Amino acid sequence: MRRYDDPVEVLRAPVPDGAGAPEAPAQFLWQGRLWKVRSVVAHWVETAPWWRSPSVRAVVDAEKGPQVHQEVPTQRSWEELHGELVAERELWRVVAGRPGDPQQGMSSGVFDLALDRAEGCWQLVGCQD
Repeated sequence: MRRYDDPVEVLRAPVPDGAGAPEAPAQFLWQGRLWKVRSVVAHWVETAPWWRSPSVRAVVDAEKGPQVHQEVPTQRSWEELHGELVAERELWRVVAGRPGDPQQGMSSGVFDLALDRAEGCWQLVGCQD
């Protein structure tokens, strides 16, 4: 599966026979192309990539290794750091294809879509076609 970090626009719809389940992606717009979700393969929640957070990057320099943080964090900064480290994102693995394509098998793939719950934005994080 190829990895991506691309923003996407997602339209959600109720999951058939999914009493109490969250709404699943029904279609998404990626790189100017509309993809229609044919089936949901999996759905899970995971901790967001905390290692990419601005607070962690401020402490760890990729070239120099771990650095000692000289400032004593305030209570507010500890709360912000905690929020970044425990943030969750909702992931959906879906089979999707281009609508109206007569050769649906040729234009379909498996996509991993992630919803950042705190920000309310979607990203395509993986694709296998």
